[in-house]
Amino acid sequence: MYPKTILNALLAAALLISFAPIKKIGEFNMTTDIGNPKLAGTSEYDKDTKVYTLKGSGYNIWFERDEFQFLYKEMEGDFTMTADFEFVGAGKDPHRKVGWMVRESLYDNASHISAVLHGDGLAVLQWRVAKGEKMRDPEDEIFGKEKQIQTMQLQRKGKEYTMWTAKKGEELKIVGSHQMDNLPDKSIAGLFICSHNPEVLEEAKVKNLRIIKN
Repeated sequence: MYPKTILNALLAAALLISFAPIKKIGEFNMTTDIGNPKLAGTSEYDKDTKVYTLKGSGYNIWFERDEFQFLYKEMEGDFTMTADFEFVGAGKDPHRKVGWMVRESLYDNASHISAVLHGDGLAVLQWRVAKGEKMRDPEDEIFGKEKQIQTMQLQRKGKEYTMWTAKKGEELKIVGSHQMDNLPDKSIAGLFICSHNPEVLEEAKVKNLRIIKN
């Protein structure tokens, strides 16, 4: 048994931790690696330039489980998330990914829907229907018609999610919509990056980010 003074000190420390303010990272308040990738990722925000820098590894966001770096916050109700995305460097794999994600939980096999920009310029709305299910090609994807886009938007209205994209200087064009009945109204949403290679850490910049509650 601990002496009473030690117990009181431990209790006080626990209370301080529980009430400690969350360190904000721009619009978000939490960052983590999903799926325990081999190389740890990071998410940072420059207050002066208002630019987010994401670095992440991970084998993929596909099949029945995912590995990636996630910068997120809890969201409820309808919202619209918009930002400009740009990879840093030539990259090691054309399937490296960056974009927006809405996810039911932090489990690596959780249901989610994502607006994705690939390293080869492909833009896709993709999803996992339910926890633990395998993502399928092409059943769980809607492909954008244009490549080398700059801006991606993911909008939620009820259970329906809609992706929009735009090239630099152009207006947003719709990619497609999908209904996600398994995603709860209170979900976690934010930015992600995945290298598509467990041995590689990829980097991307995210600018002009806006999150609007509808």
